Amino acid sequence: MAKLAVIKIRSDINARQDVKNTLRMLGLTRINHCVLVDDSDSVLGMLQKVKDYVTWGEISSDVLKRLLAKRGRLVGDKKLTDEIVKDRLNFPSLAELAAAVENEEVKLEEIGVKKVFRLHPPSKGYKSIKRSVRDLGDLGYRGEKINDLLLRMI
Repeated sequence: MAKLAVIKIRSDINARQDVKNTLRMLGLTRINHCVLVDDSDSVLGMLQKVKDYVTWGEISSDVLKRLLAKRGRLVGDKKLTDEIVKDRLNFPSLAELAAAVENEEVKLEEIGVKKVFRLHPPSKGYKSIKRSVRDLGDLGYRGEKINDLLLRMI
């Protein structure tokens, strides 16, 4: 199973309560927040329910490494560095941690890394936060193109 990156790009004000609850269960409480989820049937059902508020796709290993290095935070809002990864988390480097997360050998929450990544708005902006990716917008499933958006937001 691949890891999916899910980014909230639209506010849930005036949304139905079940949509708000699903976003909260995913851990997406604010705009431009990103979470990593597994590619399971239950998660895909949740994403279909909130497809008008988020975008998602398969994250590549090099983008995952950059996301952990730049935006990864420990509890207490401490940055994730190679020294901390070696001392506290028992991984040789940040790249090894990213590979372990990608291969689902370890979960971020279990080792004390916050599951929410706070991102900047994308450089050059969104195309449209009211249209799906198929209709030349930004909402919904975008596959490998999520990596381009993440690089613009890191």
